[in-house]
Amino acid sequence: MKKLLTAALFSVSCVIAAPVSAIDDLHEYKGGASGVSGNLSSVGSDTMNNLMTLWAEEFKKFYPNVNIQIQGAGSSTAPPALTEGTAHTGPMSRSMKPGEIEAFEKKFGYPPTEVRVAIDALAVYVHKDNPLDGLTIQQVDAIFSSTRKCGGAEDIIKWGQVGLKGSLAEQSIQLFGRNSVSGTYGYFKEHALCKGDFKNNVNEQPGSASVVQSISASLNGIGYSGIGYLTSGVKVLAISPKTGASTVPALVGDGADKYKNVISGTYPLSRFLYVYVNKDPSKPLSPLVKEFLTMMLSKEGQAVVQKDGYVPLPISVVEKELAKLK
Repeated sequence: MKKLLTAALFSVSCVIAAPVSAIDDLHEYKGGASGVSGNLSSVGSDTMNNLMTLWAEEFKKFYPNVNIQIQGAGSSTAPPALTEGTAHTGPMSRSMKPGEIEAFEKKFGYPPTEVRVAIDALAVYVHKDNPLDGLTIQQVDAIFSSTRKCGGAEDIIKWGQVGLKGSLAEQSIQLFGRNSVSGTYGYFKEHALCKGDFKNNVNEQPGSASVVQSISASLNGIGYSGIGYLTSGVKVLAISPKTGASTVPALVGDGADKYKNVISGTYPLSRFLYVYVNKDPSKPLSPLVKEFLTMMLSKEGQAVVQKDGYVPLPISVVEKELAKLK
């Protein structure tokens, strides 16, 4: 389990350990590229559905005649859509699995191009009136998983088992989550359940927003969703990577340091968000796809990321991703 959690933190923190540049340090997107016209289809992550919609709206300010269609049924729908040619972009809240990459390579002879477009924290939510402030990864696993591969000593089914007193102590915990098509489901399974199995009483919701909405309506509820879906009806629990370690909040106040634990990787459920595209190494991307991605990675595009409740990429990452588009 220790190796798994270390890898999860390393994947985000290793590339953004340097001081994080402000959005203002990123390049401005000015539009005006030739050949940008027609239709663009995007199929993939539900978590990123709103973000993709906002990006599309921003892009149309520069190219009003472009038509962008967005479907957000879940990250697992992106790889087949790219492979079958029914989508130009495949937003995903997780990396592609080896089998998904292999299927794409088998058809095209080269792998899909992965572009990091934002940083997210996967949050564990409870009702706003729940007095609980934090959990260890082992406790999260024991609440959601039937296998407890993270090392929890016992199955956790009541709030009293995580220290709550009074009327809530004997109340059964009500679980909310996503379905297996979701990249958020896959990420949570790998990093919070140590690749274990979910309990069969998790109330699977069709989207990220509905998970949070369900928890806000249930005092006994707990669930997981992206930090961008935080509302006033719920609160985010601080998470400890292991028993005995201090819990780490995903958010710190409302100032400039709000996302410092996510950016540094000390919050154990930090992750990148991706957009995958089909780029033949011997040919340039189509102007439409290239410019849409370039806009996402610009000052204007990353301002949209921040507006939607996610964490903008530092300039060091942006420069690496822009190089992939050439």
